[in-house]
Amino acid sequence: MSGMASDHNNSSQGGYIPHYLQKEDPFASKLSREADIIAGFYLTIIGILSTLGNGYVIFMSSKRKKKLRPAEIMTVNLAVCDLGISVVGKPFSIISFFSHRWMFGWIGCRWYGWAGFFFGCGSLITMTAVSLDRYLKICHLSYGTWLKRHHAFICLAIIWAYATFWATVPFAGVGSYAPEPFGTSCTLDWWLAQASVAGQAFVLSILFFCLLFPTAVIVFSYVKIILKVKSSTKEVAHYDTRIQNSHILEMKLTKVAMLICAGFLIAWIPYAVVSVWSAFGRPDSVPIQFSVVPTLLAKSAAMYNPIIYQVIDCKFSCCRSGGLKAKSSSKKSR
Repeated sequence: MSGMASDHNNSSQGGYIPHYLQKEDPFASKLSREADIIAGFYLTIIGILSTLGNGYVIFMSSKRKKKLRPAEIMTVNLAVCDLGISVVGKPFSIISFFSHRWMFGWIGCRWYGWAGFFFGCGSLITMTAVSLDRYLKICHLSYGTWLKRHHAFICLAIIWAYATFWATVPFAGVGSYAPEPFGTSCTLDWWLAQASVAGQAFVLSILFFCLLFPTAVIVFSYVKIILKVKSSTKEVAHYDTRIQNSHILEMKLTKVAMLICAGFLIAWIPYAVVSVWSAFGRPDSVPIQFSVVPTLLAKSAAMYNPIIYQVIDCKFSCCRSGGLKAKSSSKKSR
């Protein structure tokens, strides 16, 4: 605890003392034991479904890895990110909820916070890359045909480097990871913004580069796609069957990407709003019992993607199998 006090001298100098320095034991649960048990069971179910679902996506993709399209490679990377947080992160929080306190100390807290931010940032930047890929494929055909598999792997390297940089920045002394107000989970130290101008700059940088800018790119891409599809639907109807089938496949991948992005943002935006309010609003104004709900919702994001992928895939297969001949040609195209 003394070590953390020295790490956060600016907090006391700024006149604001964050919640984790106000208590002798910042890792003791502030929830009732019953609420912790319910949260523990909830995360256990989410973790199992996420691990099985994303593991299945990775396994099935590995069987046809040489035939994966660039957008599908990105989907696999998204599954890797979701599987990573499910395997590396969720066991820490599950054990802590059932134990009614965080069990892994400050080192475990920092590791858990880093892993959650690393894989979460990786997921969002992957979805940003997917949205740009869809935008180029649908709205700029010349760029779409230029994109190849090796470009996707270069993009993956950039995504992992980007996520590594922003997740590791707090360890350089400009930020930190700290326990949540309810005590049994850890996250970025949003409360640094209450203490100093440097803390505000850190939080604003994280918000812009790891949330607002990627989200703006995603929204722009899909708005342009929707407008383009509306204007070009009649044109595609006059093309031959091969071009129509290619267009249908591209639209399937676009629907998958749109739903995955929507599910991710719906899960994470409430948590982002609470975090921003904790950083820039009235100190400690967010009730502890309320702060746990967005956290649990955000942790469920890793479960949605395999479900979305399979539902769209099944719907696509059913649409293509209206007759025996159509079904046969669908198999050949796959």
